[in-house]
Amino acid sequence: MSVADRSTFKRRLDSLGVTVTEGSESACAELIDEAAGDPAVGVALADEGAGSADPALRLPDRVETDPTTAELRAAHTGVTDAELGVAAYGSVAIEADAAGTEPVSLFVDRHVVVLREADIVPDMPDAFDWLGPKARDESVDVVFATGPSATADMGGLVHGAHGPKEVHVVLLREDDADGAASGDIADGAAAGDDADGAASGDDAESEVGSDE
Repeated sequence: MSVADRSTFKRRLDSLGVTVTEGSESACAELIDEAAGDPAVGVALADEGAGSADPALRLPDRVETDPTTAELRAAHTGVTDAELGVAAYGSVAIEADAAGTEPVSLFVDRHVVVLREADIVPDMPDAFDWLGPKARDESVDVVFATGPSATADMGGLVHGAHGPKEVHVVLLREDDADGAASGDIADGAAAGDDADGAASGDDAESEVGSDE
């Protein structure tokens, strides 16, 4: 994922009316908590599902991960992760899995999508390169969802007829990326200090030469 892909993805989401919040992986639960309404249901995120003792990606405690049919129908928000983001379209890849990712993403008013920046690809050909082996070797079904549900079948544009009325993307960068960015800033500041010091030395030498 390049900086350009991330910028394109965010611009496309904005044009679709999708809200985006960004943060580090360690802030995942907090960012979801801010984005999700009540009641909320969800599917365990990748790190949680892998059984990690201290998963970086996790849901807030208030998100029900084993909802009954009645709880799913009553839920305002559904929280899932996305396998992939497609920058050119603002689309996210939602896997139809046994954990219930597809219904949790569709049968709610607001879908909160958790996506790692590293999983953004530039365009659909790149997405198909990713999808091909999964479809052939794992028989995986994937939905490419683009923005809130909208239909004009009944005349005027209606939102939420076949899916969520709102979509909110939580875009996560690796915690190491935050440290690298801070290090770059610090290095830049140090370089600036060195340059200032060198300039001061040049000034001092010039003044001595003038006195002579």
